[in-house]
Amino acid sequence: MERYDLLYRLYDEFDTEAVREYQEFVDLFPAVDSRVALEHWQDASEELDTRKSEIRDSFVPGETFAEVAAHATRDQAFTALDLLSTYDRAINVLVLDVDETLRSAGNTDNEIPRDTLHRLTEFYESGVPIVICTGQTLENVKGFMIQGLGSEVVHSGDVSIVYESGNGVFTPGHGAETKRLLYEGLDEFVREVFDDVRARALTEAPEAVRHGCHLQGNEFNVTLKPNYETGSERAREIIDTALVYQLHLLGTAVARAADADLDEEAAVRWARAYYADADPEIRGVLEREGEYEARDLGELPEVLAEAFDRVDVAYYEADAAEISSLELNKVAGVEAALEVLGVDDPFALVMGDSKTDLRVMRWAEENHAGIAAAPNHASSDVLEHVLSTDELVFDRGKSAELLGTAYAMNCLASLD
Repeated sequence: MERYDLLYRLYDEFDTEAVREYQEFVDLFPAVDSRVALEHWQDASEELDTRKSEIRDSFVPGETFAEVAAHATRDQAFTALDLLSTYDRAINVLVLDVDETLRSAGNTDNEIPRDTLHRLTEFYESGVPIVICTGQTLENVKGFMIQGLGSEVVHSGDVSIVYESGNGVFTPGHGAETKRLLYEGLDEFVREVFDDVRARALTEAPEAVRHGCHLQGNEFNVTLKPNYETGSERAREIIDTALVYQLHLLGTAVARAADADLDEEAAVRWARAYYADADPEIRGVLEREGEYEARDLGELPEVLAEAFDRVDVAYYEADAAEISSLELNKVAGVEAALEVLGVDDPFALVMGDSKTDLRVMRWAEENHAGIAAAPNHASSDVLEHVLSTDELVFDRGKSAELLGTAYAMNCLASLD
């Protein structure tokens, strides 16, 4: 209990709120060519040093408690200590989704906030590698990460980018291992299925889907997105219709690619039953659309079972209907990134909002390899997982606050 007693003393006897405010001002003060502004920053910096020195002189080791006070609120600090007491490990790698996690279209103008970028820089400087894990293309991610963190950090050898939801991994500074193309390991069957699905995704779509959706993804990820505002009723209706169509595409594509005498319509019905059984949300859509048929999956033809076990279908209400290869997912990408980075015994902070991120969270839990955190607007399955584990939920656009908790956790780990 000694660590808890010391935290109580820290937050009861010192104005930690003022310390945090000064620290934030000093850290995030923009570069300006103004003598008055620079003098103001210097005054704040000196006041911060004075207040932190008072804490340093009152605790052993003082620097640890000064940093905790400067980075975490009382609640965050005690959450950090609870996590440390539970797992008895510091965070040794960050695994971070970008869209609607580090940044939010609604709250951060789709930019990663400066306080979040600063937190990431602090982790980097403390020797914690960073894995950015996203569905975006490498060019997009690399561009805004260099803009946010700087070229030196991104190319340091301690930052890895898992892009296109696991199609590839880019880890600058590692020679021949810098770029890994994970899709090169896929066999001809999977390639044929996705070639077929992508070729027909819009050309053979019902008129409502053809005019109401646009195509995203890559060779092994076929995603239909609404042409209407995400979350709107029209978006919900068109994505429900698109999901039914996606299952039709997948069933017929598997039937065509398999070396067997399969009826395409039967394969479609099996596809609906298989994925409805796997995901209650998909079943709900099929029921609403009048396309659900209960079937005994014990009678599922082996060739279809093997194919469906390798392909994922995901539904994001009023946002997207997606088909992707389970062999090219964020978990495979993260494992490859950790191998290149040399993180042999990971204990990750996994932050994300979608079902693709949920797979990484479950991987971390099953392998005792980390903890999970999510924004409060994440998908219901993600929130259910996070709330059932460590309850690390943060407000939209406030990823820096959760990173502050993790940073305090690492500071407190040094007490051992």
